[in-house]
Amino acid sequence: MKGSKSHELEADVSASELWAIYGTLRAAELLPELLPQVLAKTEVLSGDGGVGTILLLTFTQGGTGTEKFVKVDNEKYVKEAVAIDGDMLKAGFLSYMIRLEIIGKGPDSSVIRSTVEYEFDDARPELEGLVSTEPLAAAAEVFSKYVKEQKTH
Repeated sequence: MKGSKSHELEADVSASELWAIYGTLRAAELLPELLPQVLAKTEVLSGDGGVGTILLLTFTQGGTGTEKFVKVDNEKYVKEAVAIDGDMLKAGFLSYMIRLEIIGKGPDSSVIRSTVEYEFDDARPELEGLVSTEPLAAAAEVFSKYVKEQKTH
């Protein structure tokens, strides 16, 4: 079975300012600091933040995930990462991908759209309950707030 879940957050900061975090390894650096209740540690296993970059994520509640950036579009502000190892795949997901899109609405206005696309065996419908956009929504909120705080300092 295939599915997807999305979350959108309207932010009162520009798309380019948000992309300076989302489009680089800055997001991986900031997440354990800004969301310690979700992410304990991130490690760059290889890459410079572009396509092919591989990250190891260690979650605060236990468990890990390894993701690979498969798309980084610096003009359309889109990043896609697929799970290549970790708890979601071990739980039975056939595929698990996160897409982050920063959509400009004005000079100081944008939308952060976070989408999870997944696939699992039809015989395992309980897996759908494991899919959540909550961590992505929390990241969108803290990154938006972080950009605003940086502007005022």
